[in-house]
Amino acid sequence: MPRNAVIGVDIGTSSSKGVLVGLDGSLIRSAVREHRPARPGPGRFEMDASVWWREFTELARELTGPGDTTVLSVGVSGMGPCVLLTDEHDTPLRPAVLYGVDTRSVRQIEHIEVRLSAKEIIRRGGSALTTQAAGPKIAWIAKEEPELYARARRLYMPSSWLARRLTGAYVLDHHSASQCTPLYDTHACEWYAPWAAEVAPGIELPPLRWSGEAAGTVTAEAARETGLPVDIPVTTGTIDAWAEALSVGAQNTGDLMLMYGTTMFLVHTVPQSLTSPSLWGTVGALPGTRNLAGGMATSGAVTNWLRDLFGGTDHTKLTRLAAESGPGANGLLMLPYFSGERTPVMDPDARGVIAGLTLSHTRGDLYRAALEATGFGVRHNIEVIEEAGGDIRRVVAVGGGTQGSLWTQIVSDITGRPQELRTTTIGASYGGALLAAQLVGDASIDDWNPVRATVTPRAEHIARYDASYALYRRLYPDSVDVVHALAALQER
Repeated sequence: MPRNAVIGVDIGTSSSKGVLVGLDGSLIRSAVREHRPARPGPGRFEMDASVWWREFTELARELTGPGDTTVLSVGVSGMGPCVLLTDEHDTPLRPAVLYGVDTRSVRQIEHIEVRLSAKEIIRRGGSALTTQAAGPKIAWIAKEEPELYARARRLYMPSSWLARRLTGAYVLDHHSASQCTPLYDTHACEWYAPWAAEVAPGIELPPLRWSGEAAGTVTAEAARETGLPVDIPVTTGTIDAWAEALSVGAQNTGDLMLMYGTTMFLVHTVPQSLTSPSLWGTVGALPGTRNLAGGMATSGAVTNWLRDLFGGTDHTKLTRLAAESGPGANGLLMLPYFSGERTPVMDPDARGVIAGLTLSHTRGDLYRAALEATGFGVRHNIEVIEEAGGDIRRVVAVGGGTQGSLWTQIVSDITGRPQELRTTTIGASYGGALLAAQLVGDASIDDWNPVRATVTPRAEHIARYDASYALYRRLYPDSVDVVHALAALQER
């Protein structure tokens, strides 16, 4: 007899991941499709929406192929905030502009801040206007590609595009909308029409729902393309980091989720709206929740770069070499700003720096320095979160970087914070599956995904990392003039 199950699919920066999950939370099957964003110029990251749909259909068919399950619902999520503009027929007009790793909209940010007031944007929108926000990206397209923009009518992100292709519905979740600064009012939890007309004229903004609400049901056409049953419900979905937080139960007041992926994301749940010019204040994935969030532009992206630079050496071997290097990476210190930096630096023209290199340094030292750089960046974000009024009581880690123990141990040693690891750390696709299961029945993340381990800081490394962190905090201001000059050369 076929087993009842749900599907969760997440469209990430470097891959799309899908899971088939039983109604008890057990992982039945998983599948991955790797991809790379296009980089049409310095500071520009794009992806064709056809990739998102093609990979979803492939994943759905692979996950359900053996025919031993009955899929009852579908959960979707994806990287964001992204900007995919379509015409009135939902035909994409250009590749989607990706989230904060794409830094093209600096001039639009300056213009919008003058027109609307930077202070008022933070007050109403919850966040300072940065290259993370969707609003300036829309304004960039309007300014730089006016003929194309004249045909633009609708705004999508990866999760809402999947919901549209599956159900025919044009919707967006409240959390994703709250990262469309300055188009969304975080106090009223609705689009703010005056600023939307100013920044995104002519765009019919989507109706808003919460992440776990149904966008609609699978149409007959989508069923033919994906192999899914017709008429099963599909969640509205959300941005991947928030789905990841749900996947490990990090949605209660005081929780901080650390997402170890291509980028590093931090989501702290707070009892009421908090704002900071160096962080993102958003509404949460669930009704009534509020977050103070941060994100590093690179983390796993740097370790992947090193792997490729070293001729494709396996991450497992590089991790072993990094462990042999030891705390402090034999005197190396890295700034991980290889794609600019998001929080708390908020500098799209920041660049990576490796300080202290000698002829005696090894691959293990460089790899260790990259892992430690992430830890220093996390500590910097945590300090700013608490300065803004956050109260971090529990840290939960998730994502591919939690596989193996070295990276999470380094971060705990640097921050002095224990990290809780759940049994399943697949991430956003599992969080999407949870929301899908809640559409058709009762599902609790504590039942689905219990705690399996806690990473505790090692006291013997505190002094060494405190000293290295002090140097880390000095390195950016001491080198910023040089790296900005180099960034300008790269742009030219």
